[in-house]
Amino acid sequence: MPFQQNILPAARNIKDFEKLLHSSTEFIILLEVRISQVNNLVKLGRKHNKKILLHADLIQGLKTDEYAVEFLCNEVKPYGVISTRANVITRVKKQGIIAIQRLFLLDSQALEHNLKILHKSKPDYIEILPGLIPEMIQEINEKTGIPVIAGGLIRTPEDVTKALDGGAIAVTTSVTELWNL
Repeated sequence: MPFQQNILPAARNIKDFEKLLHSSTEFIILLEVRISQVNNLVKLGRKHNKKILLHADLIQGLKTDEYAVEFLCNEVKPYGVISTRANVITRVKKQGIIAIQRLFLLDSQALEHNLKILHKSKPDYIEILPGLIPEMIQEINEKTGIPVIAGGLIRTPEDVTKALDGGAIAVTTSVTELWNL
């Protein structure tokens, strides 16, 4: 397991990213950045010994297709890529970069559909949203054998504890007050 921290802080803006550069956290998730910023931000993260996980679907100005994956993997070179798209995950894995498949737990039908996709894309990790359902964390982990990260609607220290006790290897959150738990 490469994540030696239970909290994976998700920076929604440059100010939060800069704050994380000077923290003890090893991993930083970058959300909602512009394509013109992404390369420099990943380089800046590396300069501060941070491992950057990019949420490809949220990079403004980037269409998440095979050429976007090629650009991210060959030019930007993040530590990992997060995406809801199985084709992105499959291509990222072929490039030897950590691939995190994000999925939304809407209902039983969506869960079954997502499980089929996961068996095809075989991500390194699965991020489930919302991450507040410990039983689902455990079920997805058992059905796939893939480590689960909990994200979405994690707002309190108790939410973090519930997710971790439910079997999540880590929790993603943009709630800055939880970053130093």
